[in-house]
Amino acid sequence: MTTPISELANLGPKSEAWLNEIGIFSKADIERVGSVGIYRRLRARGLPASLNLVYAIEAMLIGEHWTRLPANQKAELRATIRELAS
Repeated sequence: MTTPISELANLGPKSEAWLNEIGIFSKADIERVGSVGIYRRLRARGLPASLNLVYAIEAMLIGEHWTRLPANQKAELRATIRELAS
C-alpha cells in the first residue's frame, strides 16, 4: 500500500482535492506523474496550480519542507513551467 496524500508533507486539503480531481490519490501516483505533469494536468482542468505547488510536490518527493527546496532545483522548475506557458 502506498501513502495517501493526506499523510504527505507540504500538501494540504485544497491541494489534495485538486490532485484527486485529476486522479492522483497517493505518493505513488505523484511519483508516476511528476510535479510538472501534475501542474500541466491541473492547468488543463482550469485549476489555479502555481509554481509553489510544484515546489511543494518536488520537496515532498525528496523529503524536505517546501521552503528548503534547493535553489538550482527551483530554477529548473521555473524554466520548465515557463516553457509550458510559451
